[in-house]
Amino acid sequence: MATVQHHSPLIKLTHSPDSTHSNSLKPPLKIHSNAKRKPKPDHSSPFKGRRSGFVDYDKGQHEVSTQVSGLRKSDIPRRHRLAVEDNRFQKDWSVSEVVERVLELKHYEDVEGVLNRWVGRFARKNFPFLIKEITQRGAINHSNQVFNWMKNQKNYCARNDIYNMMIRLHARHNQIDKARGLFFEMQKWRCKPDAETYNALISAHGRAGQWRWAMNIFDDMLRAAVAPSRSTYNNLINACGSTGNWREALKVCKKMTENGVGPDLVTHNIVLSAYKNGAQYPKALSYFELMKGTNIRPDTTTNNIVIYCLVKLGHYDKAIDLFHSMREKRSECLPDIVTFTSIIHLYSVNGQIENCKGVFNTMLAEGLKPNIVSYNALMAAYASHGMSKEALSVFNEIKKNGLCPDIVSYTSLLNAYGRSQQPVKAREVFNMMRINNLKPNLVSYSALIDAYGSNGLLAEAVEVFREMEQDGIEPNIVSICTLLAVCGRCGRKVNIDAVLLAAEMRDIKLNTVAYNSAIGSYMNVGEYEKAIALYKCMKKRKVMPDSVTYTVLISSCCRLSRYSEALGFLDEMMDLKIPLTNQVYSSVISAYSKQGLIAEAESMFNMMKMSGCSPDIITYTAMLHAYNTAEDWEKACALFLEMETNNIEPDSIACSALMRAFNKGGQPSKVLLVAEFMREKDITFSDSIFFEMVLACSLLRDWKTTIDLIKQMEPSFHVVSIGLLNQLLHLLGKSGRIESMMKLFFKIVSSGAEANFNTYSILLKNLLAAGNWRKYIEVLQWMEDAGIQPSYGMFRDIVSFAQTRGGAEYAAIIQERIEMNLFKIAETKAAAGLKASATCINFLMHYGILENEIWGSKF
Repeated sequence: MATVQHHSPLIKLTHSPDSTHSNSLKPPLKIHSNAKRKPKPDHSSPFKGRRSGFVDYDKGQHEVSTQVSGLRKSDIPRRHRLAVEDNRFQKDWSVSEVVERVLELKHYEDVEGVLNRWVGRFARKNFPFLIKEITQRGAINHSNQVFNWMKNQKNYCARNDIYNMMIRLHARHNQIDKARGLFFEMQKWRCKPDAETYNALISAHGRAGQWRWAMNIFDDMLRAAVAPSRSTYNNLINACGSTGNWREALKVCKKMTENGVGPDLVTHNIVLSAYKNGAQYPKALSYFELMKGTNIRPDTTTNNIVIYCLVKLGHYDKAIDLFHSMREKRSECLPDIVTFTSIIHLYSVNGQIENCKGVFNTMLAEGLKPNIVSYNALMAAYASHGMSKEALSVFNEIKKNGLCPDIVSYTSLLNAYGRSQQPVKAREVFNMMRINNLKPNLVSYSALIDAYGSNGLLAEAVEVFREMEQDGIEPNIVSICTLLAVCGRCGRKVNIDAVLLAAEMRDIKLNTVAYNSAIGSYMNVGEYEKAIALYKCMKKRKVMPDSVTYTVLISSCCRLSRYSEALGFLDEMMDLKIPLTNQVYSSVISAYSKQGLIAEAESMFNMMKMSGCSPDIITYTAMLHAYNTAEDWEKACALFLEMETNNIEPDSIACSALMRAFNKGGQPSKVLLVAEFMREKDITFSDSIFFEMVLACSLLRDWKTTIDLIKQMEPSFHVVSIGLLNQLLHLLGKSGRIESMMKLFFKIVSSGAEANFNTYSILLKNLLAAGNWRKYIEVLQWMEDAGIQPSYGMFRDIVSFAQTRGGAEYAAIIQERIEMNLFKIAETKAAAGLKASATCINFLMHYGILENEIWGSKF
């Protein structure tokens, strides 16, 4: 190699006398070692994100994205730039463009072909940003292919941040084994795990609910002399708290403070979440109050957890107040999708379906885009009340907005059809679930079993249970409880025994809920002894009964008129210090009233109010029945007014009980006042209401009100009980309004109501009392035509009337008419090959009208 000789870099300039520029001589030029060099190119700016977006006002859509350029063709080494200069297949894409092109492909297509056409692959600094961009999109298959391609590049150098991002991605997809494999792989590539690496792995195990693994990794971190950060402790607390181990979470929190790491708002939210997951809702609310006392400002996540706990504790008013305060203080903590979804669930649990839709519309109005969880919450609200049309509308809206219905969506729609008594459509939704490649889970099968069972299709419900086992889904205690409830509704006591046997054969141990379902099912079919035997078995196996158990036992005993046994269960419940429910109070009050123990019923009612348990409409109605039994209309009236004062809306049953108390107490005029009150409150009039009003009109001899009442009842004659209609006929006949009575009878028959023997008996008695013997004989013939056999006394009464009150002139005519009608009936039946009724034959033979030897063969 040729060498070039260099002169000395230092040149000395001296003054020469011959120089003509002596006065303009410059000082000697000095070259210093720290002379200013050419600045290196700044490679940080290409990796700064540049935001871009678009707005489509027509479709109401907008999108904001961050574009990363990365090192381009001009930034790569010269030798690589020359190699790709004239290659038309090599593209100078940005990092974001490469990610977009990779994601456009299926994961099984030629992803490496796209990456090999990218000029930026020669710049090593592009690799971390490439992994960051593609992992943020959540495409795990594409990310794995890009990562494997990257490791095969000559200029690749393993880095901690790349492995950390890949570990987090696998954690998001619950692929914990692969995340752990990356942890060991990075050490083989001589990358020492840092705090972020351990944080990512602890977070991965926390997402999978493996809190013990997370604790072991934390110990490994300490042994590796890696100082844990606040994020490390937060991830570890979250790993324990997400599985409900709130005690372990508090231990980690204590260790955190002992090691000098102070908690932040994220730590407090994680502790609150640990209490929530461990069903320690009062502790969560206490912790929240402690947070406010230490001047820690809660954020949206904090308030969402508190709202959830308040809903679980039934403090609906406080939860709604907190929601309203969040909306008022928008600058501090703005309600998000989770907040609105929690409030929808609150109104759903509280039975306020209209408010559910209102909150959902408010969420849309505030510019929040509902996710699948929000739609599912609204569908579940409609499904709980059997509103299948509304649930289907929400289901279609999910697909219209580009979301894919999940297993919860299909199950909610299935449940809606089941509760609306449409088991065939419920089955169609179940089949649609499979067509869309969704595997039904245990909840789906249980909903379909309940859909069939609630409509009395027990055989189909059992078939679904077998189908569930064939699909590899093991039935659990929820399936057994569903089947037991179905058997109880269908009244099949044999099947209850079979379900319990099936649970025993599958080694499914019954819990309190299952025992409650079985006891309730036995009680529904009247098997009191088996229900009590199962209750004793429950105590023998040390399964603690709860308030539901005793509620079922006490209410069922009262329904079966076993009042002493019901009071015995009440004593057991109080000995175990189990809080009494509204239904227990109502049942016990009813039991006391049925036994005539009014003082004890009043004492129980007062104890209920003193214990802080607010009486509901059922409790007030039971107490009204108690005063009704005691014929104390004044106390009944005072109780009814108290019910209104406490904002308890009365129903038709409560109004009927009050009316009965007024009628028994000789205050029929007040019954009509209660009826006016019901009209003002738009309360539906039931059979019992009409009956009490008819009785009151009878006592008052108010015939005008009776006629108005008949006009009011006329459209519903086909559903009104025949006993009430008979009472109306009797009232009109007793008042001497025979014509009105007959008109009412014709309306009853034309409405399709079935007239019975008592109906005709009332007509005949009143016709005879009015002396209308012609219509009497005609009604007798109507009875025979309707297939109802007149009694012997009916013929005897008309003959007796003819002999005593009809006079000699009409007696012969009446007897002749009777003979003609009876012969006509007999001949009509004989022509049809039928025999006349025994009453007709006996009557004719008794009065010597018919010789048995002659007509016996015909009749």
